[in-house]
Amino acid sequence: MRFLHTADWHLGKLFGQRYMTKDQRYVLEELLSLAREAKADAVVIAGDIYDRGVPPAEAVDLMSETLARLAEMHTPVLYIAGNHDSASRIDFGRSVMERSGVFVRGRVAAGMEPVVLEDADGPVYFSLLPFAAPPEVRDAFGIERPISYDEAMEILVQDARKKVPAGARSVAVAHAFLAGGQSSESERPLSVGGSDQVRPVHFAPYSYAALGHLHGPQRAGAENIRYSGSLLKYSFDEAKQEKGAVIVDLAADGTVVQEFVPLAPRHDVRIVTGTLEELRTDGFDPLPHDDYVRVDLLDTDTILNAYDKLQAIYPNLFALTRPNWKAKSADELAVRGQEELRKKSGLALFGDFFEEMTDEALTKEQAQVLTDCFDELEREGREET
Repeated sequence: MRFLHTADWHLGKLFGQRYMTKDQRYVLEELLSLAREAKADAVVIAGDIYDRGVPPAEAVDLMSETLARLAEMHTPVLYIAGNHDSASRIDFGRSVMERSGVFVRGRVAAGMEPVVLEDADGPVYFSLLPFAAPPEVRDAFGIERPISYDEAMEILVQDARKKVPAGARSVAVAHAFLAGGQSSESERPLSVGGSDQVRPVHFAPYSYAALGHLHGPQRAGAENIRYSGSLLKYSFDEAKQEKGAVIVDLAADGTVVQEFVPLAPRHDVRIVTGTLEELRTDGFDPLPHDDYVRVDLLDTDTILNAYDKLQAIYPNLFALTRPNWKAKSADELAVRGQEELRKKSGLALFGDFFEEMTDEALTKEQAQVLTDCFDELEREGREET
């Protein structure tokens, strides 16, 4: 069986103060062409379909159009909710869509049935494991004690494996942060407090694990446990990443061969470094100047209207930094302080406040209770926003 593994589309994403819908539509055309040319038996999307729980209408329209195009190609689609998605909204119309070959899992539940697809060599069992914070797994399985993200995934996988016959070819589709993975700035932390990482060993029983959440294409503990990466570059620390999809060939004996296929974006995202004089020089930057650009301006002196001058060179200038400029205004220092605060988790901020008020650090038990509270608030926020 041959299927296409993709993830982290983030439809409705706002980057550089603009919606990326046109760029997403452009690259999804390439993805559809790849599925057609590769003669994929299925397309697997490992979560974060949308960028937020209530996406803009044009994002929903784009998803609908893409599913319709794949249905016209008679290509089954399997997808799950990621941490950016609203589980209940992703689940909408699930039973109806299955008649068109679209298989969805938004909410986590005990006893979830696998999706079974057939090829010439027999059935392949797809375990669709939507993103679920520990409190949701505890509710679904009636567990009263606190559990970690790692334990939550272990419970989900063990429950899913009960539905897969011994020796059968199988694929896990999950949205998680596997230990050792390389993260990016545009990924929302899975846990407001506490550790959100899980061990890759949980996916060892599967022929292949199609993962979502981390935006850089990468293996996760084994060659057959992989992140496809995001559809596009969504932050400047992803500038050097290559974006695309993974073609997975699953042989009759369960062995896997995968190939990462790059997709060309409408506009690249990149960082340009130099002085203003260099950037104004013809030929200094031979790449397209309408890319989405961050300029690291190396001048040490103050330059009046630097942003406007650079925007005349780069019409899609998204950001400007001055690493060599020594003068720092009070406003800049205030912004830096705010940025440092934003980097701290809610648990860390509360811990600082608690220690300042009581002269004592949070105990492990208190921290766990707060972690569960924060994760529950995060879940409610995904459903309400």
